[in-house]
Amino acid sequence: MLHDITTRQRTILDIVAGHQPASISRIHRRLTPPISIPTLNRDVASLVSQGYLMKQGSGRATTYVPSRVYALFAPLSVDEYFAADPDKRAAFGGFCHDVMDLLCDVPLFTVEESRWLNALKREYQQNLASLSPAIYHKELERLTIELSWKSSQIEGNTYSLLETARLFVEQQAAPGKPLGDTAMLLNHKTCLDFILQHKGIGKTLNLATIERIHSLLTNDLGIGRNLRSRMVGITGTPYKPLDNPHQIREAIERMCDIVNRRQCGFEKALLAVVLISYIQPFEDGNKRTGRMVSNAMLIADGACPLSYRSVDSLDYKKAMLLFYEQNNLSAFKQIFMQQIEFAVKTYFH
Repeated sequence: MLHDITTRQRTILDIVAGHQPASISRIHRRLTPPISIPTLNRDVASLVSQGYLMKQGSGRATTYVPSRVYALFAPLSVDEYFAADPDKRAAFGGFCHDVMDLLCDVPLFTVEESRWLNALKREYQQNLASLSPAIYHKELERLTIELSWKSSQIEGNTYSLLETARLFVEQQAAPGKPLGDTAMLLNHKTCLDFILQHKGIGKTLNLATIERIHSLLTNDLGIGRNLRSRMVGITGTPYKPLDNPHQIREAIERMCDIVNRRQCGFEKALLAVVLISYIQPFEDGNKRTGRMVSNAMLIADGACPLSYRSVDSLDYKKAMLLFYEQNNLSAFKQIFMQQIEFAVKTYFH
């Protein structure tokens, strides 16, 4: 959802996006119901001042094109976009430094969305305050199992939810499963335990925290624990992350600065999960690390951690790839908000 604009202004944006560069006369011909030219000029000027449109030329030669802010939030048909083969999509082929500049201060949630998210946080805190220690630990165990299972499933882990529960509760590994699958699940539990024991660790993001969480998640999996020094490829996308170690470190440090400058805990958590995955600082385990760092920031802010249990793994991956390829946040933001509501309504009651 775009921020604080009218339905008509949203229609104007869609017209410009589909017929760019667009003059006032071109927009006017396609706008229904019709409005006066002075009213249209006011709407377009408002969209320019809010950063959704960019003005080109002057006088009668003036035209308008969508801005990067519009591209960040514009809703896209995910299924239609991914119907095309990876090499036939008009995707960014590599890391875009511009999107980091864009994310420095652009609001990620509308006023209404922020109110809704904060109401959910208050509901979660009220739920926690009413729980006995026994029920709290039972609910935490359930969240830990479901978070560990879903986060691992997104990465291709073959354990079922029931097999994961038996592993955690009865310490019994599922027969016939790769040892790495078992280790991946147990690493999630260890990592969440660590975050809960150090609830302030997510207040300020830094490279040491990211590396610590990555180390816990990848223990005994044969994955290097330092920032990678070689190129990595990502299945199903033409996007290629940075491959220079110096640039990777710079990108992570820039990301930490962007996150730490935010006042809203939900914005911090959303940026962390998306940008760690986008930068891909490690040779493997990046998305897992992003989810757990994001949860550390939610916990530090007094919000409920996310299990992502109700998310389809393919939908999650598509939403993330949409950010990689188009720097479009709309699909993943929607998943993030849905999972905040799901977590508050599902756990710690």
